[in-house]
Amino acid sequence: MASRPDTDDYLSLFLNDVPLMDVRAPVEFARGSFPNAENAPLMNDEERHRVGICYKDKGQDKAIELGHQLVSGDIKAQRIEAWKRFVARHPEGYLFCFRGGLRSRLTQQWIRDAGIDYPLVQGGYKALRRFLIDNLEARIESGEFRILSGRTGTGKTRVLKQLPNPVDLEGLANHRGSSFGRQVTPQPSQIDFENRLAVAMLKAHHLVGGPVYLEDESRMVGRCALPESLRARMAESPLMTLEQPLEERITIIRQDYVEGMFADYVNRDGAEAGWLNFRDYLLSALDRIRKRLGGERHKQLRNLMEQALTEQEASGRTETHNAWIQALLQDYYDPMYDYQLSQKEGRILVRGGPEAILDWARNASAA
Repeated sequence: MASRPDTDDYLSLFLNDVPLMDVRAPVEFARGSFPNAENAPLMNDEERHRVGICYKDKGQDKAIELGHQLVSGDIKAQRIEAWKRFVARHPEGYLFCFRGGLRSRLTQQWIRDAGIDYPLVQGGYKALRRFLIDNLEARIESGEFRILSGRTGTGKTRVLKQLPNPVDLEGLANHRGSSFGRQVTPQPSQIDFENRLAVAMLKAHHLVGGPVYLEDESRMVGRCALPESLRARMAESPLMTLEQPLEERITIIRQDYVEGMFADYVNRDGAEAGWLNFRDYLLSALDRIRKRLGGERHKQLRNLMEQALTEQEASGRTETHNAWIQALLQDYYDPMYDYQLSQKEGRILVRGGPEAILDWARNASAA
């Protein structure tokens, strides 16, 4: 492999999805890393902990000595093999540690001793993270945003993805943004969400350009919090209001939250466990809004949902779910949305069905 220089071209790394080998400990990686990073640690969590204590008690030289003792022999050989596999899969990539210092230099040296030159990211994780934070704030401050709004079940995310320059906040957070929004895979950490958002905004600005289209969201998308500066910009940005007939909204909700989620649980857990976990997902989501529904209305909706689940288990039919979906939309979600929209009337650019929204956005881009 021809030698490549170390880099501090952070923008290129993120715009081009360059693979990154994160040699920090697993606990550091879990706290937050980057969309294009894989964890291949120099030290595991216990080794890092012991070296850290030694550093505090006896200084850097003794800590380095202990690190070499802990990561030696077969352990060292295994770590090097993991790095070599990453390099073989990603010859165009780079490695990094926390500050681009001792750990990444040592990793780089051990790989070099194994006959491979592999470059590192100067400044490491800390510099990459600072770059993303600063650029996200710059994009939020200077960017132009258009917000796609609409009642629950109008299929906003489906339309959003067809708009000229979308950033899918729910996709980045791996959550649909409501009590029923949980996915079968976990949400990212807050730091991971912020990093994903920053990279998406970078790409929207540098690779596409023009106004960024976002779906109207509350401050929290599941457990992921939007930056307050972004929420403030979204609250003053113009709206595109997506409208759909009630029957179509019921169908979309059933497809996404019943049929789609059931398939996802079965694919993950198998038929029997998948059914039980899917059933628990629906009932738990309804129970989480019990106080806002009121006890009697919650009881009625839960009975309808249990009847629909019984029918689905017996026959595979999902149409019986329409009853609780319609009641929940009309009695709970729609009144909330109508009140919120009444506060935003002066910001509406266009309202209508999916084609009306898409045509308006295409014409606006062409103008």
